[in-house]
Amino acid sequence: MVSERSGFRIGVPVYVAGVVAVLGAALYAFVQYASRPAPPLPLTPEANAYVRNLQLSDVSMKATGNYMKQTVVEIEGKITNAGDRRIDIVEIYCLFYDAYQQLVLRQRMPIVDGKMGGLKPGETKSFRLPFDELPESWNQAMPQLRIAAVKFS
Repeated sequence: MVSERSGFRIGVPVYVAGVVAVLGAALYAFVQYASRPAPPLPLTPEANAYVRNLQLSDVSMKATGNYMKQTVVEIEGKITNAGDRRIDIVEIYCLFYDAYQQLVLRQRMPIVDGKMGGLKPGETKSFRLPFDELPESWNQAMPQLRIAAVKFS
């Protein structure tokens, strides 16, 4: 009878540890899933046809130092909606190349989003794209900017 009782005492902590481990794994999986960024918007055929109405202008690049003594490259410019549709989101690819014209970084960033109030027909808005970690092999030239996604209202 004594051996059964001591076996029972050892079993309870093992079961409790197992339940805690399963709950911990489930919590970890949920946090990883919830913190995952939303999948990128595709450039639909409709959006691809509309891209010709989106005009980038006054695009410039400058480098500044930040408080951590790092160089931050900023691309600033304006986007104009020359079409007849209201836009909620415009995402752009920034394509950085090396001295041999090989792609060293492709970064997708929003230049128009819901926080900015979208982009109405005929409207122009400014954008700023900061980059604080660019590859050393980058050729220091203005990256190519390509429309990656458009979401209409």
